[in-house]
Amino acid sequence: MHMNTIAFVGAGSMAEAIINGLVNGGVCLPEYIKVTNRSSMERLDFLNQAYGVSVTKNKQETVGGASIIILAMKPKDVKAGIESIKDYVDSSQVIISVLAGISSETIRKLFGKELSIVRAMPNTSAALQRSATALACNSAVTADQLKQAAGLFEAIGTVTHVLEHQLDAVTGLSGSGPAYIYYIAEALEKAAEETGLEKETAKALIAQTLLGAAEMLLTSEKEPAVLRKEVTSPGGTTEAGIEKLEEYKVSEAIAACVKKAKERSHELGEIFAKNALKEHT
Repeated sequence: MHMNTIAFVGAGSMAEAIINGLVNGGVCLPEYIKVTNRSSMERLDFLNQAYGVSVTKNKQETVGGASIIILAMKPKDVKAGIESIKDYVDSSQVIISVLAGISSETIRKLFGKELSIVRAMPNTSAALQRSATALACNSAVTADQLKQAAGLFEAIGTVTHVLEHQLDAVTGLSGSGPAYIYYIAEALEKAAEETGLEKETAKALIAQTLLGAAEMLLTSEKEPAVLRKEVTSPGGTTEAGIEKLEEYKVSEAIAACVKKAKERSHELGEIFAKNALKEHT
């Protein structure tokens, strides 16, 4: 990837996951990454020590001249965060927002100028270069800029292009998705202990089982239902287990979970836009 400066505004877990992926994946030299945040110098010092990235409280120094600016603050801090950098940002720069629910139009209005805005929905597996990231962009983004943004997220996993209105669904599915998988892993660990397996043994078996199943989904052309049926012998152990999942309506619960997270993403975006723009005008 071409060595352009990447500026992070916000230094939380998502910013760290992306920085970790970029630096430890050898994609970007740490001196080309600058990070600033709202208040915690301690957090900035930690990122500097851990990854060798440049950190400063000086917003102009962070974003001025950066080719990519990544908005990675908490959604509630977006208005203040954009206020603090908007005077140093121009249309030659690409703004990448990793904020759930906040539209590119809301971001554009907060900056008060026409800008190339890419919205990205990565997940925390970015730290292992295993993120599933979806990208959507506004009409000002050029093909080259989109390619540049995609290159950055390809360094930390896979990239899928979607329309902006689909991002709430992506948030509910893969943005929040790692937590659903950890929730299932927790339940499997608890079940394993209750059936007489030690925790460490169970954890190793569960993690490898999830990894193997994910690899099969990625590499096989078969549908998940077909792969499931291939493991399920009539009258066997798997069938007995699946019958219990059906009885407890696990499939319906998972669908409701994703739908609810999608609705919440949309809701938070609406609330945010209303409040931020009301104060802004």
